[in-house]
Amino acid sequence: MATRSPSPPAPEPRAYHHGNLREALIEAAVELIERDGLDKLSVRETAKRAGVSPGAPFRHFATKTALLTAVAEQATQRLRAHVEEAVAAAAEAPPLARFGAIGHAYIEWARSNPTHFRVISERSLIDYDDSPSLRSDNETIRAQMRKLFDEAFAQSGSTTNAAEAAHAQIAARALVYGLARMAVDGHFPEWSLSRQSTAKTMAGTLDFFMSLLAGAAESSAETAASPRKKKAGSRTPAKS
Repeated sequence: MATRSPSPPAPEPRAYHHGNLREALIEAAVELIERDGLDKLSVRETAKRAGVSPGAPFRHFATKTALLTAVAEQATQRLRAHVEEAVAAAAEAPPLARFGAIGHAYIEWARSNPTHFRVISERSLIDYDDSPSLRSDNETIRAQMRKLFDEAFAQSGSTTNAAEAAHAQIAARALVYGLARMAVDGHFPEWSLSRQSTAKTMAGTLDFFMSLLAGAAESSAETAASPRKKKAGSRTPAKS
């Protein structure tokens, strides 16, 4: 009678060897979210995964919310760095192209870091308002967007008002976030263009939006220039 091969052993919790317990717990939490999902994460299970005693994490993270907030802080710091690298790489490009580079960097980062993206997307699970790090990193990205957008429309001579500018930036943010969310949630197999990868479809969609934005800037500039041309070309009728 043939003997059955023993089942492979269950993966062991990692042994905690270094001094940075906080980072070890964040790393363990990310691994658990990847394996089991956000809902099943617990501080005690994270301790087990990190190879420390059940009570050890509570010196750093008293609650699951605190632990997830730390994961979100790590994610946003990495996202900010990725965005800044992309903008720096496009330093010689026009402002609107650098504005688009922020969007491309965001969707690339989200596709490469789906677990981190899910955590920063779930605002109800993190303490965003009480995290200076989260608010600062997000504001840095938003400020860069505003600066480049204003530069782009100023160069074109556009008369876009503050409300229109705000709406355009929200539309850009909504598109980029929506593309990232669709990719991470697995929607693109039914939406991607034929024989195109998800990455190419996402990039092409963002480029299409940027071309519309560039067209809007040109149209606004032409409208602003028309009254000036008319005024410059008009003559005061001679008195009879």
